[in-house]
Amino acid sequence: MNLIFLGPPGAGKGTQAKALEERFGYRQLSTGDILRANVREGTALGVEAQGYMDSGGLVPDDLIIRMVERELASRPGEVIFDGFPRTVPQAQALDELLARTNRGAVAIAFDVDPDVLTGRLTGRRTHAASGRTYHVKYNPPKVADLDDETGEPLIQRPDDNEETIRTRLATYEESTAPLVGYYEKSPVTRLLHLDALAPIDSVGSQLVDLVRHGQPA
Repeated sequence: MNLIFLGPPGAGKGTQAKALEERFGYRQLSTGDILRANVREGTALGVEAQGYMDSGGLVPDDLIIRMVERELASRPGEVIFDGFPRTVPQAQALDELLARTNRGAVAIAFDVDPDVLTGRLTGRRTHAASGRTYHVKYNPPKVADLDDETGEPLIQRPDDNEETIRTRLATYEESTAPLVGYYEKSPVTRLLHLDALAPIDSVGSQLVDLVRHGQPA
């Protein structure tokens, strides 16, 4: 099944998506990457998008959905949507696309407590070159402040400070959290909740059970 990851920044969606990619061959779909690829390759959709960008406008949802449809058709296999949809109209459009192309999907809500999540993010460390993430308490590297695979230094992202994090969480609650309400009633996409503040291995095991059996343990 295709998966739609919902949750605020730092809820662990990227970590779990990479694990599912490695284990089951899932492919992460980033609408930003798809948009840039279409523009770079000069596709008809890319040329249309470039017109909006050149005029300082936003690329409309229907054009993004057409790019997503093209991407799904061009490469077989199931995907993980992470970072899209961001709004209820985008979710409605994606549901229409999934229904039209006979694709099933499950939306996974990564449930978190904002105060606990803030503590998690301020302890996050990243390997800049690969994007691998660690946490000084919950998922520490084998050697403090060094990447497990390369031994290179880890960094703390400039926006991983408490004030910035709380602003980002407030923005998420205002604009993206309503998606959970939409998917609770969606006739196309099933909604499941995960405790994203559980140990990383536990969250991963629940997702593996979902992929294998259609339901987390």
